[in-house]
Amino acid sequence: MIKDFKRRSIQFLLPLFTLAAFVGCNKDISLSLDSSRDETIGLVPIDTVSAKVSTYQLDDIPTSATGTMLVGKNNNAVTGSMKSTAYMRLGIGTINNASIPDDAVLDSVTLVLKPNKYSYGDTTKVQKISVRRVTEEITQTQIDLTKPVDERPVFVTSAAIFSKQKFAYENTPLAELSFKPRIQAADSLFFRFNSAISNELFTMIKNNDNRIQSNTSFQEYFKGLALVPDNNNTALIGFKDTVFLQVHYSFLNNEGTKSVGKQYFSIDNKAYQYNQIEADRSASKFAPMTLKNPQIASQQTDGNVFLEGSTGVVAKIEFPTLLELVNNPSIAINKAELVIEVPNGAATIFDQPQSLVLMVASNNGNPISLLTSPYSTTTQQATLVRGNDFGSNGTYTFNLIEYLTKIKTTAYNNTSLYLSLPTSGLFSTGNRLILAKDNENDPKIKLNILYTKFQ
Repeated sequence: MIKDFKRRSIQFLLPLFTLAAFVGCNKDISLSLDSSRDETIGLVPIDTVSAKVSTYQLDDIPTSATGTMLVGKNNNAVTGSMKSTAYMRLGIGTINNASIPDDAVLDSVTLVLKPNKYSYGDTTKVQKISVRRVTEEITQTQIDLTKPVDERPVFVTSAAIFSKQKFAYENTPLAELSFKPRIQAADSLFFRFNSAISNELFTMIKNNDNRIQSNTSFQEYFKGLALVPDNNNTALIGFKDTVFLQVHYSFLNNEGTKSVGKQYFSIDNKAYQYNQIEADRSASKFAPMTLKNPQIASQQTDGNVFLEGSTGVVAKIEFPTLLELVNNPSIAINKAELVIEVPNGAATIFDQPQSLVLMVASNNGNPISLLTSPYSTTTQQATLVRGNDFGSNGTYTFNLIEYLTKIKTTAYNNTSLYLSLPTSGLFSTGNRLILAKDNENDPKIKLNILYTKFQ
C-alpha cells in the first residue's frame, strides 16, 4: 500500500519545460511534457504558441514635476537621437524693493542650476546650453477621469504636462554657457543674462513695478524659461528643480564702503516645470515609428527592440495563441516565468537599468495597469541579473502565473504586455536598453512554464 502511494506520488512530479519566444520571425514556441517519470501517462503532447515582439511608442508621457530638469541630446546609431529641453515657470521668490538702497547699482543677473549627478551620453565633449525666454503660457493638460480606464494610460491620474508638448520661446538667447559636464564634481552652473534683460528686471525691482507684485502678475510679463541644448551636444544632463535667477547689486554702506546684496526669482510651482522631448529616428530602422504609427515589428528593424525613458518607447510582447493553452482543460499551469535577455553589460558604456516593469495593454494599445507581483497589489519589478565575465547575457525575470490566469477573463481579453523602464525612469531619464538577439536576429525572450497534464 505504501509503495503504491509512493509510485502514485511520483506520477505527479511536475516537469519543467521552456517556451522559447522567437519573436522577429514569429517562430513557433514548443511546449512539451516529459513522460519519463511515469509510463502510464504514455504521451508527450506538443502545444505550439506563436509570439511577437515589437517596439512601441507610447503617447502622453508626463514629464512635469519629476524633480529632474533634463537638458541635452544623445545619439545612438541603432535607435536615433533624443533631445530634451527643460521648461520652467518662475515666481517672484524673495524679490522686495524695500531692502534695496536707493543708490544700489546692478552687478549681474545670473541663472543658477545645480546638477543632480545624472547624465547619459558622451560627457567627455563640451556641451552647450542656451537660456531662452518663453513667449507662450506654460499650461497643463487636464485629464478627464470620468473616461473609461482603457482610454487613458494607467500612469496618468491628474493634470500634467506631457513630453510632446512644446511652448514658443524667443530665438535670441538670454544667456549661453559651454562647459564640460563634470557632473560628479560640479556644484552649480552659472548663466549670466545679457545686459538688456538684466537692466529691465533690476529697474522693475527698484521701482516696485506692478509686474512684480505677485507671481501671477510677474508670469503675465515673464512667462518662463526654456533651457535649450545645442544640436551638437552629446549627453543628457540632469539638474535639480531648485532654480534661482539671482539679481546681484552693490551699494555704499553707512561707513562708505562697498557692500553687495542679492535677491532672486525661483520656480513657484514645480508642476509647471517639465521636459519637452524630441526624438529623431529618421536615419534609423525605426523611422516609421510615430505617435500615429506607434508599433514597428522586430523584422523591420533587423531584430532590434529597445526601451527608452522620456520618449516613452517600450517593447510590446504578444502571445497570440497562448489563450488556447491556458484554456486547455487537461493542463494545469503551476509556474510561469518570462525571461528577458540583454547584452552583457561589459559590452556597453552605459549602465543598464537596475529593474524593469511590465504594463498590461488593452487591445487598443493603451497601458491599463502595471503587472503586480502574483496575488498582491505591489508593482512587480524584475531586477537585472548581470552577465558573467565569460560574456553571458544579463537577464530580467518576471513571474507571469497570475497574468496567465487573468487572460482567461473578459478584463484581460486581447491584452498584451509592455516591457518598460519603471515609471520613475520612464518620466525623468533618457536611459535606453536594447534587447539581446539570437543568431537569427530575434530578440532573446523565454517563457518558462511548469505544468501538469491530466489524462
